[in-house]
Amino acid sequence: MMRTADILIIGGGLSGTMLALQLLRHPGQRKILIIEPRPELGRGEAYSAVELGHTLNGNAARMSVDPDNPGDLTQWLTEHIAAGGWPESAEQDVPVSELFPPRGLFGTYVQQRLAEARSIGAQHGSSVEHVVAEVVDLQVDGDGASLTLNDGQRLRGARAVLATGMFPAARTPQKSSSGLNAAALDPWDVAAMRRLDPQSTVLIIGSGLTMVDAVVSLEQAGHRGPIEVFSRHGLLPHVRRQPPAWADFLGEDQRIRTPRQLLHELRRQCRDAIAQGIDWQAPLDTVRVHIARLWSQATDVQRRQFVRHVRPWWESHHHRSPPLSAALVERLHKEGRLRIQAASFKGLEPAAEGSVGIRIRHRGEMASCVVHGAALINSSGIEYDWRRVARPLPQQLLARGLIKPGPLALGIAAAVDGAVLDAQGCAAERLFVMGPPLRGMWWESTAVTDVALQAKALALRLLD
Repeated sequence: MMRTADILIIGGGLSGTMLALQLLRHPGQRKILIIEPRPELGRGEAYSAVELGHTLNGNAARMSVDPDNPGDLTQWLTEHIAAGGWPESAEQDVPVSELFPPRGLFGTYVQQRLAEARSIGAQHGSSVEHVVAEVVDLQVDGDGASLTLNDGQRLRGARAVLATGMFPAARTPQKSSSGLNAAALDPWDVAAMRRLDPQSTVLIIGSGLTMVDAVVSLEQAGHRGPIEVFSRHGLLPHVRRQPPAWADFLGEDQRIRTPRQLLHELRRQCRDAIAQGIDWQAPLDTVRVHIARLWSQATDVQRRQFVRHVRPWWESHHHRSPPLSAALVERLHKEGRLRIQAASFKGLEPAAEGSVGIRIRHRGEMASCVVHGAALINSSGIEYDWRRVARPLPQQLLARGLIKPGPLALGIAAAVDGAVLDAQGCAAERLFVMGPPLRGMWWESTAVTDVALQAKALALRLLD
């Protein structure tokens, strides 16, 4: 038996759920199946966190799932807190719009908005069903797409959407791996960290937002020993603040078209802000709405230059840490418990039982050395290169030539309307993609606001 639907959504995290939400809001009768192995929709990797300390890295005013109502999360939180939910919010002592909610609570918000959309959809005969399974194969023909699931089920739909979300390096099997994940603790597994000697040394690879999460996890697990962080550039995410409004200089000056021009002008704007006593984050925050345009019109040479020379600083300044988490990292750094070293990971080394060894090479040095600790955490961020992801679906899609890597091997290639490009560069009529897999096309394609806008546009395209 092959179950059928109008639209098959592969992935039920934030991307897939927001697409379903948009589809349900439109009049018309349609059947939607979301294939997601987790027991809940709307959470995915990012919002399945259960610890209150793992918060969003953007405040409520920036995280609405409704592209037509930027204050949607603020309104939901106001009602939720008034009803007795999240009493810990009082500790932040700021307006609701400036709160940084726990990621698990954000997942609850997404689920509630989906439930409301389901009620709207039911009024005109539309439905969404969660199929708890993993898609292991996909085939496309002129009439639609056929999916094979890991439990043997087969699904058929007029259209299919790849809403696979992010592949965190710490949780993603790699085709060619150094064995890092097998030897490392999950950055969000507080229970496993509680089994460590509280005074032991923990080694962390990577210094971005996943590292910040790992430090929060260690703190909540009661760890009080040294934390050694190694990353190629030794940069920490800046803390996210709430700067005042700044003029949209990119909207006013359309001559700025290349990454080099952007960086030159952005530095000038930040210097002007500082000279006026204004937070330098104010000019930076105006750039976001223009990132997709600037990235898409850049040449491959310019993109490579940006990724090679600018990306580490862009990530640390643009993908900022929530205030409470940043305060913890700063406190541990001042106490000498947390050290950041500019060094690259070269591989695992043999170690005594109950410990782990890694080989690193410090920046600017030719020779490498071995460092030992009681535990290791892989905080190297997101794996965007689908060729390296050892999951059945990405490998099958690549092998069949149904997809091709995106620019600079970031995600997969697609047309402007989200239609997947095959190995020959032809746009599919029945297969679409949204969210993090479009990293190579838009650069920033993971934030809630980015995904919300994509979901709205793709829903209209699917219903056309």
